[in-house]
Amino acid sequence: MSAPYRDPRRWLVLVAVMLAFLPVVIDMTVLHVAVPTLTQSLGASSTEVLWIIDIYPLLMAGLLVPMGTLADRIGNRKVMLTGLVIFGAASVLAAFSQSAGMLIAARVLLALGGAMIVPCVLGTIRRTFEDDGERAIALGLWGTVGSAGAAVGPLVGGGLLEHFWWGSVFLINVPIMLLVAPTCYFLLSRNEVTSPGKWALGQALLLIAGMISLVYATKAGIGGSHSPWIITLIVAFGVFLLSLFARKQILSDNPMLDLSLFSHPAIVAGIVMALVATGALAGVELTLAQELQYVIGKSPLEAGIFMVPIMIAAAIGGPVAGVLSNTFGLRRVASLSLLMGAGTLAYLGSADFHNPGLLVPAALAMAGLTLSIGLTASSIAIMGSVPPEKGSAAGSLEGTGYELGTGLGITLFGVFMAMIFSRALEVPPDLALPLAQQAGRSIGDTYLVANQLPAEQGAALIAAGKAAFSAAHVTLLSTAAAVIGTLAVVVYFLLGSYRPTENSTH
Repeated sequence: MSAPYRDPRRWLVLVAVMLAFLPVVIDMTVLHVAVPTLTQSLGASSTEVLWIIDIYPLLMAGLLVPMGTLADRIGNRKVMLTGLVIFGAASVLAAFSQSAGMLIAARVLLALGGAMIVPCVLGTIRRTFEDDGERAIALGLWGTVGSAGAAVGPLVGGGLLEHFWWGSVFLINVPIMLLVAPTCYFLLSRNEVTSPGKWALGQALLLIAGMISLVYATKAGIGGSHSPWIITLIVAFGVFLLSLFARKQILSDNPMLDLSLFSHPAIVAGIVMALVATGALAGVELTLAQELQYVIGKSPLEAGIFMVPIMIAAAIGGPVAGVLSNTFGLRRVASLSLLMGAGTLAYLGSADFHNPGLLVPAALAMAGLTLSIGLTASSIAIMGSVPPEKGSAAGSLEGTGYELGTGLGITLFGVFMAMIFSRALEVPPDLALPLAQQAGRSIGDTYLVANQLPAEQGAALIAAGKAAFSAAHVTLLSTAAAVIGTLAVVVYFLLGSYRPTENSTH
């Protein structure tokens, strides 16, 4: 068998698609610090703010598979260039939105553009790097962008809000798109091997509506924003739509989603790793940010600096994973990284953040490094299990895991934390019942209530809130450690038969 073909421009192509991917992942988290400013500037209600934040990951989760399949049908180059134009235009629309409704519409377009970009990035990497070793390194570098972009999103947003208006968090996407779009136009190959068949719009809509229904029901059900019977109806509707979609895929000669991909244990392992590791990373960062500010009293900037070890380690975790996988094998690297990540989270749950010394920053770095390695291992497992012509479809499945992991990770961590906090909070006995109920919702509400009380009573309530949050923090990180430790064992068995798919020759 001849050696794999090596495109002389492959590393330039990698840089271009990584730059295209960067704004997509930054936009997942950049708005978290801008919510108060958005609420005041646009007069947005709490429901509108929820949709402004959540419509992006929700819609992307439903769009990634259809867009990945479309890319396999007509080519990565066409779909990616279209996505770049849509994303750039939507960024301008979002930056200059005059109302909450206009911003929600702009976020819908951003999700559409992002969903066209993500699977094409992975599909392009799969087609461009046919050597297994080089592909592992390329996916590692791609993982760096994903991990670092999501991690620095809040810092980017906070830094911009210090000097500019809230729309600047979207406007920074425009110069990147103006650079990347022409670069991709000239660098990406016009001659692509595509999959046969038509792209069925009706099937795409079934999948999108079904996934959004289930994800929304999960968020709303946990958050208690709807009655149980309404949640049940939404779940039933989502299950019906997805069942209908699956039936059409089974009966179709050219299905939109090749369900046979799930017959590969490595792909199943990769998707689960992407879902859990992304959710854990996002949830841990959110929890630590609150601990540092509410309990220890750091400013947002100080909290961001404290968490820099996570961001730096997550950024280098991708390339490290590629090198280690080539040296020791994917199965060992994936399982051991998750196991070490679980141990690190367990330590952080009991660590003293008031006196961090060197151990806490080292543990934060280890958490970022190991979870980032786990994310890159998931990419290697998925993309190494499919032939090049199915790269975008497989990449869209992985991207769906990332989007769902980020959205649900923050939701589940936040709701779980609120439940434990409300039970652990011991309010002063003379506090009025309505105020006690409000203080028990979250530590943020505890501070709001405390500000309405006399100094001594308010200080007692804040002290109780800090103690309750720290107790909840320990429980939460310990539970996350147990989940990831279990995943490490599951992944070890699922990757037992993993062998990279042979590349096509030229």
